[in-house]
Amino acid sequence: MAQAHRENMIQALETLRAHKLRSFLTVLGVVIGVGVIMLVAALLAGFDQNVTENITGYGADTAFVSRFDIMGPRIGRVSKEERLRKPLTLEDGEAIQELCPAAKNVAVWVRHWEDIHKARYRDNEVSAIDFRGAFPSFALVYANATLKEGRFFTQAENLHREKVVVLGESVSDSLFPSIPPIGKELLIDGSPFLVIGVIEKPKGGAGLGDEDRRVLIPYYTFRKIYPASYEHNIRIQAQKGQLDLAVDQTREVLHRRRNVGYDKPDDFSIQTSQQAVEQFHAIVAMIALALFVLSSIGLLIGGVGVMNIMLVSVTERTREIGVRKAIGARRRDITWQFLLEAMTLTGAGGVLAIAVTSALVAAIRQWTEMKATVPLWAVLAGLGVSISIGLIFGVWPAVKAARLDPVEALRYE
Repeated sequence: MAQAHRENMIQALETLRAHKLRSFLTVLGVVIGVGVIMLVAALLAGFDQNVTENITGYGADTAFVSRFDIMGPRIGRVSKEERLRKPLTLEDGEAIQELCPAAKNVAVWVRHWEDIHKARYRDNEVSAIDFRGAFPSFALVYANATLKEGRFFTQAENLHREKVVVLGESVSDSLFPSIPPIGKELLIDGSPFLVIGVIEKPKGGAGLGDEDRRVLIPYYTFRKIYPASYEHNIRIQAQKGQLDLAVDQTREVLHRRRNVGYDKPDDFSIQTSQQAVEQFHAIVAMIALALFVLSSIGLLIGGVGVMNIMLVSVTERTREIGVRKAIGARRRDITWQFLLEAMTLTGAGGVLAIAVTSALVAAIRQWTEMKATVPLWAVLAGLGVSISIGLIFGVWPAVKAARLDPVEALRYE
């Protein structure tokens, strides 16, 4: 039996070599279908890694507090109910620091959403910067706020409303492409600021938002320039091993301050990095499922093409089938001959798809920040699916070949 299968495999490969162009066109749909599935898997895996690094880069022992829901089914949109919530305040952050023993550090920062902020140095300008007013504790709480050069502003500079600024690395590179930024004076929305530090580019910068575009000034300096700013956000850093306790204590404090009953739902959002990662994984899984379903259309088209060409092959080789039957070939021998030929055809398409997709992913990884990589399961699944297409769509042509009457087949011209 094994010898017969080996002979059938050799014959199938010879058939592929004899009809190279026809074989390629036949499996083109399979190549596209398998290639798209693998490319989607690679891109989603890379995107997932980037975003996971982006989220966990804030700190594994931290939680983010906002009046808006950070992630969920309405990601990117704010509901009417959320808009009606009271904004968080500086006093909320101070109360959390004072009344939550499990909270080691608390960072409060404020934004002015009404304007699009710009930073300028001489002829260089960066628009839509992530402009915030923060406390010095920002550098303690945010794990991805590591200084590349210079220093962070002090509490004294904050209290005295000094006009000093710490830049994200991409903003610094854009404004000061060829000179050191420390000690230079730039304009932010027309106001002069002295550059005292640069934050290095965070890992996973291609994830949710661009943290590398941050421009940080002291909190009270920001409130002096934008007295109407009210949208505060809070990030807490827990004592070692006490993140869940810190979250519970924070929730209790905010419920009391915002007059929310203990049995009532939160009118704010509080989320740990791990929760954000889990929610994002769920979103990626839904996107992947939808894309895989759409990609299966290409596989269906490829399968139909394989079945069509195998039926043509049966017709062309009717006399050959008759000769094989006349010298003792059984029905199952003929069936396996054509099944193996179909599976070899689509399997070769799967191998081609793997090679092309791997080359594309390598180019993406080389020229972009996306950490795309073809997972091993995607390679095995792609090869398995391509061979399965040949098996499924090769059944009818193989059965048709096996059922041919040897006498009629030998008479076929």
